[in-house]
Amino acid sequence: MKTHYDVAIIGAGPAGSIAAMKLLKEGKSVLVLEKMIFPRFVIGESMLPHIMDYLKDLDLLDVMETQKYQVKDGVSFYDGEKKCQFLFNNQVNKDYWKYTWQVKRADFDSVLIQEAQKRGADVLFEAAVTAVETTEKKQTVHFEHPTMGNQTVTSDFLLDASGYGRVLPRLKDLEAPSSALPRGAVFTHIKDINRTTDAGKNILIHVFRDNTAWFWSIPFADGSCSVGIVSDVDYIKDCAADDAKEFKRLLNELPELEGRFSNVELLFPPKHILSYSISVKQLYGEGYALCGNATEFLDPTFSSGVLFAVVSGYKAAEMVAKQLNGEKVDWESDYSNYMKQGINVFRTYVDGWYDGRLGTIFFAKERNEEIMKQICSVLAGYVWDDSNPFVKKHDKVVTSLAKVIQINEGKQVTYS
Repeated sequence: MKTHYDVAIIGAGPAGSIAAMKLLKEGKSVLVLEKMIFPRFVIGESMLPHIMDYLKDLDLLDVMETQKYQVKDGVSFYDGEKKCQFLFNNQVNKDYWKYTWQVKRADFDSVLIQEAQKRGADVLFEAAVTAVETTEKKQTVHFEHPTMGNQTVTSDFLLDASGYGRVLPRLKDLEAPSSALPRGAVFTHIKDINRTTDAGKNILIHVFRDNTAWFWSIPFADGSCSVGIVSDVDYIKDCAADDAKEFKRLLNELPELEGRFSNVELLFPPKHILSYSISVKQLYGEGYALCGNATEFLDPTFSSGVLFAVVSGYKAAEMVAKQLNGEKVDWESDYSNYMKQGINVFRTYVDGWYDGRLGTIFFAKERNEEIMKQICSVLAGYVWDDSNPFVKKHDKVVTSLAKVIQINEGKQVTYS
């Protein structure tokens, strides 16, 4: 490890790994400081097809294909007996990626950061950042390491990809409340012994409890499956209480699951997280930028977390490389506003999921094929494509369509 780098990155998750590899591609020296030891467990296991564009650009597709991850070519939503399936080969743009993967993140994240190391990044695990000083030209990072003790490194630029650790938001008082209602999740992995060919392929989302809760199942290639429930904080606390007794009961008895997860072996005791939605006051500052979950996390409903990690890591690295090369960059327009555009599109769909607008559209008696293609492209992660009306005018179009469907089905209009 040197004492000075072009760029120091806090965090070795997807945002940090992608940023490191983009910077290496641009000829920059990179140090990644990671608090944990990899592999480490993390939730967020279902990818979106738009991620593949960035993996291809960084010559990572061959590396990932050799891992034999579970191929994901769509997503299915259920409400009782009603079903709405989106297949990624049926998007509004035929050139969009038609598949991605479902992955155990411990493995996926390890593969990415190992590839960054192979390409020349210095990576130090068990490095806990304790303080930073940032200026226009020089960034100073102090960290603790179990064998190296207290250390200091400098860089020309600093990227925070620390995820839920949110190092710079904490150290620089950048935390901001999320606009989302407080929700939580309880989850585990199971042996998916009752998997069928159809149900065992893609992520399934089942809504229940009058649209206030939903259940996910994410099958993996090794025959195991991630299962979890998302709902308001109080309900998740109840589900997680007493050794997750209520969560285990739902796995066995929830009618919508048709017994698929009855009497299955849990591969680890259920975990839970509460009030996961987070935000920040700003995405960049003098000598630094935030990416991944160090910026904002909305909700797991549409599996957007890794997408935003990959896009923000790549985009921030692209901006940093230009700046270090002496080019003029506009962090507000080309990074902050760009990322917020995609986040705000997904915010509409998350809000629409919980307030019933999307349910009205997904489970309508008659569905317009072209409209469903446009929505499918949003769910595939193409939330920066303004040629798609469900991106460009996302909130207005989703609300208007839900109203029209309610009127056509003779229901009282409930959306303002």
